[in-house]
Amino acid sequence: MTTRFAVELTGSGDCKHCAEALDFGFTFAYQPIVDYRNKSIWGYEALVRGPNNESAWSILSRVNDDNRYAFDQACRVKAITLAAELKLDKILSINFLPNAVYEPAHCIRSTLQAADLAGFPLEKIMFEITESEKVHDAEHLTRIFDYYQQQGFITALDDFGAGHAGLNLLSKFLPGLMKIDMELVRDINTHRTKQIIVTALADICRQLDIILLAEGLETAEEVAYFEQLGVQLMQGYYFAKPGFQCLPSVDF
Repeated sequence: MTTRFAVELTGSGDCKHCAEALDFGFTFAYQPIVDYRNKSIWGYEALVRGPNNESAWSILSRVNDDNRYAFDQACRVKAITLAAELKLDKILSINFLPNAVYEPAHCIRSTLQAADLAGFPLEKIMFEITESEKVHDAEHLTRIFDYYQQQGFITALDDFGAGHAGLNLLSKFLPGLMKIDMELVRDINTHRTKQIIVTALADICRQLDIILLAEGLETAEEVAYFEQLGVQLMQGYYFAKPGFQCLPSVDF
C-alpha cells in the first residue's frame, strides 16, 4: 500500500507554485485518539512513515522549499485513500504544512477530490498544524483555518504550549480542537507547575468552546489526572502505539 506520488494540478487558475514530483515514497501509521469518558475510539491520527516503517524524520527531512507543496498535497491524498482502504469510520486527523498552502480554495481541491473518490465524509477529516513547521504568517493561517471550517473540516492546534503554537496564535483564531504538548503532559500527576498551567488551559478551552486533547500519555497516573480534570479526548502509547498501515484497537 505504499505509493510513489507525482502530484500535478491541472485546470485554470494555476499559479507559479507548480507541483513537483516527489523522488521518495512514503506511507502512514495510524494512532488512536480515544474518548476516555465513553471508552471508545474517537479517531485516528495519520503519522507519516517510510515505505518500510522508517521514522517520520526520515521522510520529513527530505521536504524542502522545492517539494513542500507537492508533499503536503500527496500526504492529504494518501492519508485519506489509505484510511478508506482500511475502512476507517472515525475521525481522520491529518497534519498539514501551513507554509505550503498559498491559497486555501486552490490547495484544498485534491483533498476534496480524494475524499469524494474514497467516499470519506469531509466532516470526519481534521487538519492539524504540524509541529515540524513554524508558522510564518498567523494571518494567513487564520484564513486557511476559516476556509477549512467553512468546508466542514475540523481544525486543530497541535503541540499547544511548545514552539510556535502559543497564546498569540490562539488569540488570532479559534480552532475546533487543541492538543496539549506532551512535555506538559509528561509526569503531570507529580508536577505542580504543569498542573497549574494545564488547568488554566482547560479553563480557557471551556470558555472558548474548544475541545481539549491530551497527547503523549504513557502512564495510568497521567490518564487519571486528565480524567479528573475533565479532559475527554486522549492519545498516547498508554492506549496504543501507531499501527503501520493498520488501525490499532484499544483495550479499555
